[in-house]
Amino acid sequence: MTRRIRVSILAVLLLILTPALCAAADDARSEAASLELALETAPVEIDGQVLFKVRGLSSFPAGKRAEAITERIKNAAADASLASADLRTDTVGNGTVIMAGKNPLIIVSDADAQLEQTTRDNLAALHLLRIKQAIDEFRAARRADTLLKAGLYCAGATVLLALVIAVLLLLNRWLDKAVSKLLKSRVKAVDIQSFEILRSDTIWKALHGLVLAIGVVTVVASVYVYLQYVLALFPWTRSLSNGLLNVATDTAENLGKSAAAVIPDILILVLIFYLARFALRRVRHFFDAVEHKRVTFAQFEPEWGMPTYKLVRVLILAFAFIVAYPYIPGSETAAFKGISIFIGLVISLGSSTAISNFIAGYLMTYRRVFKVGDRVKVGDVIGEVVSVRLQVTHIRTNKNEEITIPNSQILNSDVTNYSSLASTQGLILHTTVGIGYETPWRQVEAMLCAAAERTAVVLTDPKPFILLTKLGDFAVTYELNVYVRDTQRIAKIYADLHRHILDVFNEYGVQIMTPAYEGDPDVPKVVAPEQWYSAPAAPDKSTER
Repeated sequence: MTRRIRVSILAVLLLILTPALCAAADDARSEAASLELALETAPVEIDGQVLFKVRGLSSFPAGKRAEAITERIKNAAADASLASADLRTDTVGNGTVIMAGKNPLIIVSDADAQLEQTTRDNLAALHLLRIKQAIDEFRAARRADTLLKAGLYCAGATVLLALVIAVLLLLNRWLDKAVSKLLKSRVKAVDIQSFEILRSDTIWKALHGLVLAIGVVTVVASVYVYLQYVLALFPWTRSLSNGLLNVATDTAENLGKSAAAVIPDILILVLIFYLARFALRRVRHFFDAVEHKRVTFAQFEPEWGMPTYKLVRVLILAFAFIVAYPYIPGSETAAFKGISIFIGLVISLGSSTAISNFIAGYLMTYRRVFKVGDRVKVGDVIGEVVSVRLQVTHIRTNKNEEITIPNSQILNSDVTNYSSLASTQGLILHTTVGIGYETPWRQVEAMLCAAAERTAVVLTDPKPFILLTKLGDFAVTYELNVYVRDTQRIAKIYADLHRHILDVFNEYGVQIMTPAYEGDPDVPKVVAPEQWYSAPAAPDKSTER
């Protein structure tokens, strides 16, 4: 009974302690991993091959310990009287020593075994096996037949390198001639009208330089491979060969990792680009249909189509840029952020006027202030609207002077549009004359209507009308109003109308009293018909009716 009780108690204790022991083992493993990361280690390297790594102490750094072990192993390998099979392990205190004859090579401690997560004896046996192999390889690599064979391989590689370089040079020359024959006649200068940005010979020199650069790169790569191979043939330079190989592999690995990290972002950028382009095309087709009245809306004018498309295009591009910005390679770097901040600062400081003009340009479009071809008056400027841009509006005056007015100034000014109603209701042109009280007003109105009828472009429907605007001290002021549709020849219409008024009043002997009247002259101020065409005037058939 006593024995059974003891066994039961041990079983219960094992059940209780097993989770704790497992947890302790896990903690030990994690502690060892942390210890390996925290402690400094250095490789023991013979002829470019790493045998194992050793840890250091505060008083004996890992690098110095590795150098000392490497030197002792090389000395043992150089001793021809010492066979690699004679290497052995001895236990000294808390460490295991690997001996080469009477000379110790390395002491394996419990701390070294803890770093490798194994027992000290096991680690010592593994180190012993690796050292024996390294000594045999060290001696084999320095035998006369091995060095002779390496020399022959080196000579063969040198001859092969010369042949490869010769072939590469011939291929590069052939490629240069082929590119010259294929593209020489097709390469043209890049210019803007008469300004030449890049000359054709400059472009050709750049292409020639590109072909030459390809040849240089291939030759350099061949020499690099040759050096890596030749240096690996001899034990004294094998570490240099490994260094060249490591440089190449590390560079390729870094490039591969960088490319692998960037490729998803590039794919997203490509997707955003094509989606934005698709959206822009669809929107462009839609507003083209609106502009050409294939699609109509009750409160949307056809001429608003393209301005609205330009506005929507800016919004789509801005949205696409905002979405794409995080995926642009290098967007998280300090340099990229600094450039972005600088550009934003420059735009914010220098674009206040530009933005106000930009907004004013769109407000004018949607307010239907005017359109291209309208005759308008903005402030003191009268002329035809030549073009309406986002920032400014160009107006051509009667004297063929093109005046550029900022859109914000137009938005804040009174604008008179002579053309908006001229095509439907007609534009009313008016002029005034002052006639004495002795002339019947009916006669004056009849003469003014006759002058209006003689003016070719004046409309008969609606008919001209006369207003008596003022009963002055010396004369009655009559205002003649006529309807026209041609708003581009207002000055000439006024000139023709005034000529006909003078002719009619002269025909009927009625004196025009404006600008002022002080008394009746001895001779009426009228022009006799026979003097109408006094020299150098001549009859104008086009104005006679």
